[in-house]
Amino acid sequence: MLVLVENVAIRCNLMTPRFLPGLLIALGVLVLGLLVAFTVGRYPVTLAELIEVLVSRLMGRTAAVSPAVENVVLLVRGPRVVAAVLVGGALAVAGTAFQGLFRNPLVSPDILGASSGAALGAVLGIYFSLGVIGIEGLAFAGGLVAVAAVYVIGSLLHSRDPILVLVLTGVVVGALLGAGVGLVKYLADPYNQLPAMTFWLLGSLAATTVADLLPLIGPVAAGTIVLIALRWRLNVMSLPEDEARALGLATGPFRIVIVAAATLVTSASVATSGIIGWVGLVVPHLARALVGPDFPRLIPTAALLGGGYLLFIDTLARTAAPVEIPLGILTAVIGTPFFIWLLAGMQRTWS
Repeated sequence: MLVLVENVAIRCNLMTPRFLPGLLIALGVLVLGLLVAFTVGRYPVTLAELIEVLVSRLMGRTAAVSPAVENVVLLVRGPRVVAAVLVGGALAVAGTAFQGLFRNPLVSPDILGASSGAALGAVLGIYFSLGVIGIEGLAFAGGLVAVAAVYVIGSLLHSRDPILVLVLTGVVVGALLGAGVGLVKYLADPYNQLPAMTFWLLGSLAATTVADLLPLIGPVAAGTIVLIALRWRLNVMSLPEDEARALGLATGPFRIVIVAAATLVTSASVATSGIIGWVGLVVPHLARALVGPDFPRLIPTAALLGGGYLLFIDTLARTAAPVEIPLGILTAVIGTPFFIWLLAGMQRTWS
């Protein structure tokens, strides 16, 4: 039965007229975001200089530009641009998976407490002065442990609606972890540690280096590959529990794998950039409006849109004011009215 459903879905996916135009639009947003992110800033870089630097690096020759331009492109903006693409794409993919899994268009990647757990790990790392690697490691571990705790508690609470139990448990555990974050901030040194905690919790890519990309690429790639591999199962998992089981899908094991993969990419992203809200909530709706609700089309489109969206937000964050604006503030300011506008057409885009 499940094989039949997948075969029908494949044929429908190939025949849809929305997929290719929507995917091209998402790809165009990403490419435009890359060009803007590399060329716009306090040290402007022309498009010709950007192409010269990138082509020269690929061909292994010396670029015919000043060393300052090459350093800006490769060492200053390069790691930050790559991180923005990875974090934005990861949060968008995780939000897409969670919205389908929980059958709720208002769900975001932090629904099971991953962001709260990562936040507690990060502020503990800052409080104990562990350094950048220690802070990011604790944040990553905190996100994974938080979701694991939610899943264990939810599995112990036997219910006919496991999805609802998971969501409610995530809210409760997230609130508890938020209280822990508040306690650590209260105990922190108000002159050195507290500002660092506040800056991290608001989200930023300002200090991103090449070394920060290594622990980000692996988890994001692994989690995204798993979610893409399960894209057909996600279509079935978005049905009511009884219907998904009637189609022959073992919902319990697949739910664990999907939650684990989405949590992996979310925790890695939050550990690198801090808490950046709204990306995983708004971008899946944009992708759904472009290509429809079918997950084989939706996941790659959301990944491209998420990367492009965060590139534009990050460029605005570092150019709109004399001091850099935290990403979490900008995503909230831009995302809130935009999401209100999306709510008006949610019935159309979700179905």
